[in-house]
Amino acid sequence: MITKQQINIINYLVICINDFAERFNLNADVAYRFLVRFGGIDFLMQHYEIEHTLSLDDAIDDLETICRQNGGVLR
Repeated sequence: MITKQQINIINYLVICINDFAERFNLNADVAYRFLVRFGGIDFLMQHYEIEHTLSLDDAIDDLETICRQNGGVLR
């Protein structure tokens, strides 16, 4: 059975993926694959307790930084 915490994490991931896609003019599928490839999704999962307390702009900035550190560059 899925817990309330797991539902919250999933919802947060979806919001972050969509906002990341919007910021970089990507569709959500491309954004998701980029975030998986360059560690963004893993980062959000590992640091959910902190990241979900930040603004979405800050979270997307963090995703951009993490992905860039792992070789992913957009813009």
